[in-house]
Amino acid sequence: MPIAVLVPGGHGQLGHDLVALAPGDGLVDARSSAELDVTDRTSVDEGVAAFAAAARDAGLRPVVVNAAAHTAVDVAETEERRAFQINAEGPALLAAACAREDVPLIHVSTDYVFPGDATRPYEPSDETGPRSAYGRSKLAGERSVLAGWERAWVVRTAWLYGAAGQNFVKTVARLENERPRLSVVDDQRGAPTWSRDLASGLLELADLVTSGREPLHRVLHATGSGETTWHGFARAVFEELGADPARVDPCSSDAFPRPAPRPAYSVLSGKSWEEAGLTPLRPWREALSASFAAHGEVFRVSSR
Repeated sequence: MPIAVLVPGGHGQLGHDLVALAPGDGLVDARSSAELDVTDRTSVDEGVAAFAAAARDAGLRPVVVNAAAHTAVDVAETEERRAFQINAEGPALLAAACAREDVPLIHVSTDYVFPGDATRPYEPSDETGPRSAYGRSKLAGERSVLAGWERAWVVRTAWLYGAAGQNFVKTVARLENERPRLSVVDDQRGAPTWSRDLASGLLELADLVTSGREPLHRVLHATGSGETTWHGFARAVFEELGADPARVDPCSSDAFPRPAPRPAYSVLSGKSWEEAGLTPLRPWREALSASFAAHGEVFRVSSR
């Protein structure tokens, strides 16, 4: 039996790729916040109930993948209440609605739930300790979905980029055209993740949790494999643009103070993902090349 996926927050870069990868015999129903407002109980209850009924009537296995999030990290420092409404209270409403309809829930979270002081990749079981309002709100969201529904899973990812929306790759492409040289921080380490690869992994997980082969662990990590710094990531983008990566200079985080502290180290281990029988996401550098092969004009238009 094919799957039907409801995606709150589905008009962002992840939702864009979930729709693009929708299985031919199933469907992905991507909703904007105007179509399904996760902070509104009635909108959530009615939306999930109608979706579940329609999916089952069509002979499909329903699952919800929550991509709705307040992702403006710096803005969240002064809008923490709003961040909690979207990132914590909204997921709690989704979990309750999914529990009533017996629909599995996959909730997308972030590396920002960790303090960023590790020296090896974080496992899902490692102690959390967010240092920003955004991270606190996302951790609260994780806890609310896991407490609210036994068939809920959390997938943490990091450094996401794609063809839709604004992201680091598009920003670097634009700055490559505007500036002779570029300074990028070299003391923050993570794993760039192409939204298309994450979307593929989430659909694989959705198939798993709706077919009775549920993963033992309810928190999983899914990022591009390997690691780099923002400086290394920017140099790789320059390479894909055909520009000289030597034009990208390293600098410390102190050179670019931000309202919200960034994790110095936020590499996530993919061990839990593989142990669940899921396909590992490809190496981040390979994925970046693939993303330019698929969407090079979208990225390059930023540099014109």
